[in-house]
Amino acid sequence: MDNRITIIEGPPPVFEAIEDGWALGLNESPSIFVPALTRLRTFNGPQLVERCYRAWHTGTGIHLHYRDEIGLEQKAPILAARSVKTEEGDVLLLWVYFDAEKAELEFGPQDDEGAESGGE
Repeated sequence: MDNRITIIEGPPPVFEAIEDGWALGLNESPSIFVPALTRLRTFNGPQLVERCYRAWHTGTGIHLHYRDEIGLEQKAPILAARSVKTEEGDVLLLWVYFDAEKAELEFGPQDDEGAESGGE
């Protein structure tokens, strides 16, 4: 059984920070993990979700394999998966997690105006 989902074309996935209680509740371990959500266009969403379920059922786990912005291979364990049909085709929603020490999530533009303390 293939225990990974690989992105073979397109840009690196965009990961969104999540605050869902159920996803945060999965972080019951000695290490701290950062859950994130990514949305991927696919031709076979239901089959990929089925692959995840089979891996979880056997206890082997499954990972998302992708290339980052500089082309290095990365992987992230998949916590949950869902396939959604849209007008443009299937979209695969993957909830993954990263080690908190290694995670770098972008939360949008930073407001630097309040960061400076002036002596006025």
